[in-house]
Amino acid sequence: MLGLGRQGLAVAAALERHGVEVVRVDRDPGTGALAEDEASLDGIELLVKGPGVPSDHRLVGDARRRGLPVWSELEVGYRLLSSPILGVTGTNGKTTTVGLLGAIFRAAGRSAIQAGNEQERQVSDLDSGLAPDTWVICELSSFQLEHIEDFRPRVGVLLNLEPDHLDRHGTFEAYRDAKLRLFENQRADDVAVVPRTWGQTPGMARRVTFAADDALPAEPLIPGAHNRENAAAATAAARAVGVGDEAIAEALRTFPGVPHRLELVAEIGGVRYVNDSKATNVAAARRGLAAYADQPVRLILGGSLKGESFAPLAAEIGPNVRSVHVVGDATDELAAELERAGVAYERDGDLEHAVAATHALAGPGDVVLLSPACASYDRFANFAERGDAFRALVQALAAR
Repeated sequence: MLGLGRQGLAVAAALERHGVEVVRVDRDPGTGALAEDEASLDGIELLVKGPGVPSDHRLVGDARRRGLPVWSELEVGYRLLSSPILGVTGTNGKTTTVGLLGAIFRAAGRSAIQAGNEQERQVSDLDSGLAPDTWVICELSSFQLEHIEDFRPRVGVLLNLEPDHLDRHGTFEAYRDAKLRLFENQRADDVAVVPRTWGQTPGMARRVTFAADDALPAEPLIPGAHNRENAAAATAAARAVGVGDEAIAEALRTFPGVPHRLELVAEIGGVRYVNDSKATNVAAARRGLAAYADQPVRLILGGSLKGESFAPLAAEIGPNVRSVHVVGDATDELAAELERAGVAYERDGDLEHAVAATHALAGPGDVVLLSPACASYDRFANFAERGDAFRALVQALAAR
């Protein structure tokens, strides 16, 4: 078991429950580096790779040269499950759509569990005790999908696909191919839910399409055109498994969204503070901006780099954006693109100073929007920790 971490620990425990001897290769607690020299594959029959482990790791190469299978946690969990799987992938919107689907299933009185990627449970946590009719709604990243073999969702949903994780995959084509593995093992009685304009997908599933302008049973409570698109995808997937429109409508009208995705943290003196920390790429930040296109915005950008261009984001910053505040390791790259686009900005260094600066500038009716367009690893363990820090800073302002 290479990499461990939260998902790795879950799959190791599941394998051990089934009597499999697990050899664990973890990160060094001091440096965070993966073991390279000490670990050996002698006597090993299967390598299970954590999602954070790059495919060019020495042990992965050794496994392939020896003809050993290399699986993700997802593949192991799938093989231990007997319940049907509804898998959701895409560059943006996965967590929101999985949460909305969970709300739809609950409204319909259908048994379902949410698992995967940013969910509290991992697929390998669910290896026993589930009723055969309990659906597992899985949030699936490219890192999980790139090392599957037999994984087959009864319903697969592709929300969208835009450049992301190029620092890991190298090219958009490699990233796309990893995502599309979601469909490759589907059969003729399965369903592939894809955007209306999408081309061909692998596998044999029946194709169902969706778009943001679909007629829905009800308008979603969560804001933004991108969330209407997520709602359309969730509606199509729910209908594919026989959920009626009445239950879908109830969930659309009441589902409040999930933390760190256009999350309204507080309103102070008529200024709304919105946590969109999960906007870890340019496409997600553009969607966050579009949700407030008709309102004055104070925008906080920046974090760690992921290998994509900031030019499309800079080009979409319109006159409603009253100030832009840049933080973190991506500051120079963001500043260069903002200057090329003629967008004024402030270098605030870190999130604390950016929140203070926006608070000083904002007036009633303004939206202070943290939508970073970057990963968080320069200052935070993950996007959730960054969003929590933003929330704490805003709450401290509110308490004054």
